[in-house]
Amino acid sequence: MIERRLRNRLTYLLDHYPAVGLLGPRQVGKTTLALEIAGGRPSIYLDLESIPNRARLTDPEAYLADHEGDLVVLDEVHRLPELFQSLRGVIDKGRRGGRKTGRFLLLGSAAIELLKQTGETLAGRISYLELAPFDALEVPAGDLDRLWVRGGFPPSFLAEDDALSLKWRNDFIRTYLERDIPQFGPRIPAETLRHFWTMLAHNQAEMLNAATIARGLGVSGKTVANYLDLLVDLLLVRRLPPWHRNEGKRLVRSPKVYVRDTGLTHALLGLRDKENLLGHPVAGATWETLVVETLIATAPEGTEASFYRTSAGAEVDLVLALPDRQLWAIEVKRNSAPKVERGFHFACEDLRPQRKFVVYAGTERFSLGHGIEAIGLVELARELQAAK
Repeated sequence: MIERRLRNRLTYLLDHYPAVGLLGPRQVGKTTLALEIAGGRPSIYLDLESIPNRARLTDPEAYLADHEGDLVVLDEVHRLPELFQSLRGVIDKGRRGGRKTGRFLLLGSAAIELLKQTGETLAGRISYLELAPFDALEVPAGDLDRLWVRGGFPPSFLAEDDALSLKWRNDFIRTYLERDIPQFGPRIPAETLRHFWTMLAHNQAEMLNAATIARGLGVSGKTVANYLDLLVDLLLVRRLPPWHRNEGKRLVRSPKVYVRDTGLTHALLGLRDKENLLGHPVAGATWETLVVETLIATAPEGTEASFYRTSAGAEVDLVLALPDRQLWAIEVKRNSAPKVERGFHFACEDLRPQRKFVVYAGTERFSLGHGIEAIGLVELARELQAAK
């Protein structure tokens, strides 16, 4: 069992809010984590994909009144969106009776319906957490390459071998396309969405060119935007915004797009193992993805993440604006002997960051001059986490 870093934060929020929404893609470990938390206090678990469990909530106010002293864990809560109005009443009644915290733990696959319903009816009563796949601080240091190749979904990362891991990922993709995504958005042909997802994988960590993708799919630019919105809402794709505060510079306006789990990217591209990956042009881009996802996940709450690029060639892969107003500029290199490009120097002259790093595949920390440090991913993630 790999302990999730989010566990302590989840416990803290349950002790301070009536409801907590734990969001993340399917199979990321939400239920496992929720049951671990629930095992330490009076609780009841309902899977709302189960017809008998949904039937218990035919009269939700009466049923939940019988469990007033329990933490009620509602899994796949988007399957019963009309429940949220009842939850609001139950929470407010409990507050008046002195039961102010730890009432409900709501699990959802980041469904659009879930986000809308909680925003409309549970404002001020709920706090959100996102459970992502494993990151570089949650796995043994020696397993970093396995995390990169297989991705961080627990069944994929923990599979007995690469073949079983790849099979799980291919099954996951097919199930999402054929069964799960149609629950959350408009009816999109599975093959069209797979083609779109694969195109994003081919263009991993690059700026979005919606017009090119639209031509490749034979759809409109607006349709491409809708497809992208759906995958972003489901936490399968990240849209990293460009830095926008330097008004005097000609900054790019398009976001960079990442398929967030590197293992899914490799599966979409048919890359079976590390040997296949190292010979493929996407290797550097998916290594950047692992770095970006880990650092965003470990950054202090309230950190703003972006990238910096100008038409003149100044560029930084990841800019983190920390809550204390520190600016960290981070360049990502896969090779073991990293060099700093001129574009990074130019960007740092524009941004004037307090910290400058090049994250590379090694573990030794050393100076690259001009206040820039070469550093391994795990060490930088720990340093960022300590900045909280």
